[in-house]
Amino acid sequence: MSILKDLSIKWKEEKLILPIWYEDGRVNIIDQIKLPFVEEVYSLDSVSQLARAIKDMTIRGSGAIGIAGAYGILLAAVEFKGDIKSIKEAGILLKSTRPTAVNLMKTVDEMVQYVDSYKGDDIIEYIERMAADVIVRQLNYEKQLGKFGAELIEDGDTILTHCHSGALAGAGFGGRALSVIRTAHESGKKIHVFTSETRPYLQGARITAYELMKWGIPHTLITDGMSGYLMRLNKIQKIVVGSDRIAANGDLLNKIGTYMHALAAKENKVPFYTATSSHTIDYNLSNGMDAKVEFRNEDEVTSLNGQRIALEGTRALYPSFDVTPNELIAGIITEKGVMTKPYGESLLKVK
Repeated sequence: MSILKDLSIKWKEEKLILPIWYEDGRVNIIDQIKLPFVEEVYSLDSVSQLARAIKDMTIRGSGAIGIAGAYGILLAAVEFKGDIKSIKEAGILLKSTRPTAVNLMKTVDEMVQYVDSYKGDDIIEYIERMAADVIVRQLNYEKQLGKFGAELIEDGDTILTHCHSGALAGAGFGGRALSVIRTAHESGKKIHVFTSETRPYLQGARITAYELMKWGIPHTLITDGMSGYLMRLNKIQKIVVGSDRIAANGDLLNKIGTYMHALAAKENKVPFYTATSSHTIDYNLSNGMDAKVEFRNEDEVTSLNGQRIALEGTRALYPSFDVTPNELIAGIITEKGVMTKPYGESLLKVK
């Protein structure tokens, strides 16, 4: 039995919610577009199929698509019978799918560097061991940052989270934000979660609520525009969101709508935290506004679950992410502790 198959069995016994796993030369993914009503698994045997799944958000979330990058290099090794040139070309394809996702870029580059340094015979087995290391590392990050973040949560808190930064966006424990929330809940703290629905893809409504229900964590779904008023009513004590990318100065790139919540948090004196891992910090990006934000197809705004909600000819705009400036962030939760201002100095401890 392969090392990844062994790990998959172990993870399922631990009741992890795996977004992606590898067995017998194929990559399996849960179709996150069809959740929560349909739990459909796709089995992929080519890098082009996996790249398409990342691009159309069948698999999504910074941690999960980082792992997909590792599996993609393994899949390429199998598909192209260990040909290093083809494996490198597969890496370029994978990185092109979500250009703002630094975790994907870093993981693919790391895997390709390992491939470049390989001198043995069985390159597929070698790459499989590397992929296993990447996934175990990601899982450990989630559990560690969950412990640090849970210390910020008080018994009785109601926590707002945005989009989906959970198990299916990571290695299966809780991703970033939901690792904090899950750990706080499992430690015995009586908490409640407000999850904003997150237009236009509704990840908060479809996936965050789905995971919170699986874990038995009390939660309430709200629309994105409700958060400010609920803060003013003192119904929210903390905000914990995930991160798609953290700049060297602590600016946060996260799902569109995050900045709006952070502004409301400042006005209402509600602590705003982001949960991340060292792999999502881009030390080459001096500030968040220098990043090129991915603009997705306008059809994703004018339609909802395949049904048009605006007349033909209506134009729409969909930047996938926005930038929350570091001065609005009370702390950056990482696997090495909670980093505080000045972030240009504290984030170097995570490097």
